[in-house]
Amino acid sequence: MAESASDAFRHETERLLLRDWREDDWPRFWQLTNTPAVMRWLGDEADEATKAGARERLEGYRRDHGHTFWVLERKDDGGHLSGEMLGFCGLKRSNVEGEAVFGMMEVGWRLREDAWGHGYAREAAIASLDLGFDRFGADEIVALTVDGNTASWGLMKRLGMTRREDLDFEDPRWGPHLNPSIVYSITRDAWQSQTR
Repeated sequence: MAESASDAFRHETERLLLRDWREDDWPRFWQLTNTPAVMRWLGDEADEATKAGARERLEGYRRDHGHTFWVLERKDDGGHLSGEMLGFCGLKRSNVEGEAVFGMMEVGWRLREDAWGHGYAREAAIASLDLGFDRFGADEIVALTVDGNTASWGLMKRLGMTRREDLDFEDPRWGPHLNPSIVYSITRDAWQSQTR
């Protein structure tokens, strides 16, 4: 059964809109984010099969769990990039089978290169973490990256997340430059005790 407009996910922050995917979002998303700089730490630029698999997974997370990595847009306020798709940010269930993080709620983001350095990822991640704990009932949320991606784990630290070396793992899908996957996490209590 098709989802009605009233069932569609939509969440606003001061500058941003997180929302469900629409059919016409996909070409624009790949145009903006399937670049060498954006994909450097994500397995390199995606071919058509990789794009199709990613779409299937993101739509599956929404269908199966009620949340996904949502489309991230800059609200139309007349400012830089207003009304434009910036990438995605949101929540999924970690799907690396056989690892300690499997099934845990995971926050993640991917933004187009010209949206870096404006605080959008932090603003969207804060909203996603709030949603994860308050709306979707998580007790703990993890975030995954690789050691070389200093911007990613730097943001995780600024969000108050703690390095969890006990959860690190080798991901057989990727080569040595993308291994091991390193894990940060935050509990509901730790998140709620912070002032943001």
